[in-house]
Amino acid sequence: MAQGKAPPQISASLVTAVLWFVAGWVLLSLLVATVLESYPLASSFLSGLWWNQAVTAIGGKLQLQDGTPTFAVMPFSAVSMWAGAGMIAGCLVAGCLVRLRTGGSLGEAMLQAARHTGFWGCVAGGWSLVWLMATASRLELIGYMLAATIDLWLAVAAAGWLSAVLSTGPGTANPQADGTSSKESRRWLWVSCLAIVVYTLVYTAMNWEMYWGLLVPHGDSAMYEEHLWNLLHGKGFRSYLDQGLFLGEHIQFIHLGLIPVYVLWPSHLLLELFESLALALTALPVYWITRRHTQSDKVAMWMAVATLLYSPLHFLDIAIDFKTFRPISFGVPLLLFAIDQMERRRLVTMAMLFVVTLTAKEDFAIVIAPLGLWLAVTSWRAETTAENRRQMIVGLLTGALATVYLALAVKVLIPWFRSGDTVHYARYFSRFGETPTEIVTNMLTNPGLLFGELVTAGTTVYALRVIVPLGGTPLLSPSRLLVGAPLFLLLCLNELAQGTPAPVHHFHAPLVPIVLWAAAAGLPNLAKLKKRFPVTTLSLARFAMCCALTTGALASFHPLSRKFWDPGRVEHWERLFVPGERAAQFAKIESRIPLDARVASTDFVHPRYTHHERSYDYSGYLRKVAGYEERVPDDTDYIVIDTQHPYSEIKSPDQVRELREHPDDWELLPDETEGFFIVLKRRPSSKTDH
Repeated sequence: MAQGKAPPQISASLVTAVLWFVAGWVLLSLLVATVLESYPLASSFLSGLWWNQAVTAIGGKLQLQDGTPTFAVMPFSAVSMWAGAGMIAGCLVAGCLVRLRTGGSLGEAMLQAARHTGFWGCVAGGWSLVWLMATASRLELIGYMLAATIDLWLAVAAAGWLSAVLSTGPGTANPQADGTSSKESRRWLWVSCLAIVVYTLVYTAMNWEMYWGLLVPHGDSAMYEEHLWNLLHGKGFRSYLDQGLFLGEHIQFIHLGLIPVYVLWPSHLLLELFESLALALTALPVYWITRRHTQSDKVAMWMAVATLLYSPLHFLDIAIDFKTFRPISFGVPLLLFAIDQMERRRLVTMAMLFVVTLTAKEDFAIVIAPLGLWLAVTSWRAETTAENRRQMIVGLLTGALATVYLALAVKVLIPWFRSGDTVHYARYFSRFGETPTEIVTNMLTNPGLLFGELVTAGTTVYALRVIVPLGGTPLLSPSRLLVGAPLFLLLCLNELAQGTPAPVHHFHAPLVPIVLWAAAAGLPNLAKLKKRFPVTTLSLARFAMCCALTTGALASFHPLSRKFWDPGRVEHWERLFVPGERAAQFAKIESRIPLDARVASTDFVHPRYTHHERSYDYSGYLRKVAGYEERVPDDTDYIVIDTQHPYSEIKSPDQVRELREHPDDWELLPDETEGFFIVLKRRPSSKTDH
C-alpha cells in the first residue's frame, strides 16, 4: 500500500514546485520590466551606461526627456524570457547544491530548488505589486519608501533564496544541529580569523590604491597623519587645517597610539592599514558574544562573517565621499571588546576599555552612557546578589560619568581649545539653533519641530539600512538595541547624515557596535517563538550573513559589489583602484619642491606635502593661518594646484588668483605635466617670514 501512494506524493510535489516556479516567474518578470522602464528605479542597481545596454539588449526602446533617456518601453515577452532563464539557472545551481548537501536524488533536489526559487521569486516580485497599487492610488509616501528601499527588498529576497539553499541538508530541521563539537570549534574560529585577514587585505589594498592614485582627500583623512608628523616634529597636535590644536575640533587622539610604529614607517599608508585591521577585528568580539549566547561556534562563525560583510562597517573604511581614514573607526572594535568584557563580568577591564574608546571621539559617550544604564537595570532586575549589586553600581557610575564627560567635552573642553567658539558640528543641527545650548533648548521646548524632524521617511529609510543588512536580527534584542536610541535620534536630526538617509558617513560609527551586539546576543531569543517560527539559531545566523552579503553587493563597493564592476559608476575599480594619468603626471613634479618649503596645495594632492616644513590648504575655505582671508599665508613658498581633482575649479594658469592679483610676487614654473598641475614659486623679494 505504501508503494501505491508514492506516485501521488511525487505528483503533488511536482505540481507544487511548478506552481511556485510559475508564480515567481510571472512576478519577477513584472518586477524587472517595472524597474527597467524607469531609470530612477533602475539607478538603484545600474549606472546609466549599464541601464542603456540592458534595455537595448532586451529589445526595449529608450524614451528621451529633455534630451536625456529617462524612461524605456520594455517588451514583456522578452523580459519574461530573460527572467525565466535567470530562474532556471538559479534552479540548476540550487538543485546541485541541495543534492550535494542532502545526498538524495537529483529529481527531488531539483523539485526542492524549484520551490525555493519560485517562493523567493514571488517575494522579490511582490515589490512590483505593491508599487503598482501605490502608484494607482497616488500614495506618494509609500511610493517614495518603495523606491528608496527597492534594493533592500530585493537583497532580502536574494538572501532568503541563498539561505534556504545553504540551510538544506540532513538534520537542519533539528534545533540541536546548531551546536558544534569540541573538534569543530577550532575550525570555525580559524574560518573567522581567515575572514578577518581577507577583509584587512582587501580594504587595505583598496585604500592604498586610492592614495597612490591621488584620490584620498587631506581633509578628514590624511590630515590625521599630519597630526602625528607635526607632533613628532615640534609643531603641536594639529594640521594646518585646524584653527589651533586638533582638540578644538574633537576630543579625539586615539591615533596617537600609532606613534611607536609610525616612527619606523612615517606614512599615511600605515594609518590605512591599522584602520582596516581594527574594523576587521570587530568580528572577534562578535564571535565571542555569539558563542556565549548560542553555545555554538558555527553560529558564531556565521555572525562574524556577517559582521565583515555589513555595509555600514564598510562605509567607515571608505566613506561615500571617499574619505578613507578616521580615528573614530578604532572605537568600534574597542567598544565591542568592552561589551564582551562586561558580559564576562570583568568590570575593571570593561571600564578601562570604555576610557580608551572615548579617545576615539567624544561621540562614543552617547552610547556608553545608556549602556551603563542598561547594565544597571539588568543587574537590578536579576537575582539579588553581591555581584549583581556591584554591577548595578558600576552601571550607574558609567552612565553618570559618560554623561558628564560628554557635557564637558562639548561645552568646556572643545570651546576652550577653540578660544571660546562653539563646536563646529553644531551647524549640522541648524534647524534648532547655532549653539549646543540653543539646540538642546529648542528640542526640549519645541516638541512639534522635534517630532516633525524625527518622524520622516528618511528616518525610516535610515533605520532600515542599519537593521536590514543583518537580516533584522538586532530586533531580537530590543533592550540592547535601545542603547543606541539616543545616538540614532541624533543621526535622524543630523542634516548631513540625512542628506543621504543611510549610514554612509562616519557619524554612525558608535551605533555599529550596539547593533552588532543586539544581533549576536538576540539570536537565542527566537527560541521563545519556535512554535510559530520553527527556525534554528544556525539558520538565522546564516540568513543574517546572506543579508549582509546581498545588501553589501548592492549598496557597498568592494570586489563582491556591483558598483565595483560597473564602468558607469565612479566607484568602478578602474577609476578608484588603478592609479591613472594624474598620478603619473604628479610623479614628475613631486620631487621638485624641497622638504624645507612651505607649500599650499589643493585637497587631493595636499597629503603629499604634509612632511614639508608646512602644508597649507589651497581652497576657497577661510583659514586662521591666512587671517581668515581668501589668500595663502604670507610665508608660503610654493603653490601646487591639481587641475583635475574631483572638485577642481582651476583649469589653467590664467584662472589662478595669485597670478591675476599679485603677478610680481609669483613665478609660474614651466609645465611638465601636460596641464595636470600648476606650480607657482614665490619670488624671494616678496616673501614675509612669520
